[in-house]
Amino acid sequence: MAKTMRKVRVGSVVSTRMDKTAVVELVWKQRHRVYRKQMRRVTRFYVHDPDGQCRIGDTVRIQETRPISRTKHWRLLDILSRRAVADVRAIELEGDAVIEPVADAEADDAAPVDDIADEITDDDEDA
Repeated sequence: MAKTMRKVRVGSVVSTRMDKTAVVELVWKQRHRVYRKQMRRVTRFYVHDPDGQCRIGDTVRIQETRPISRTKHWRLLDILSRRAVADVRAIELEGDAVIEPVADAEADDAAPVDDIADEITDDDEDA
């Protein structure tokens, strides 16, 4: 394929879990033929990222290329913009949670259920 005929697309990175591969999503709108309503269409491209420089949320430019693997037919040209992601740990989020003690009324409700369970097991042993 001639280099001048290769398609170039701009999309956002949605996954970088694979080695040397990023998944780029391209979203566009298309009008329904009959109902004339705007439909959101999404295409996912598997992109060759040899250096692993893509991060989730980045806006990238990709180019069509020869088949690199069974699903990879695009390569990364450049990263247009980075997405700013806040560094928050899960431990910090859990520290804000307030733990309340269990009320006595809830404990009284649980007791009859245990009695019923004991009766069922006693019936099984008699049989």
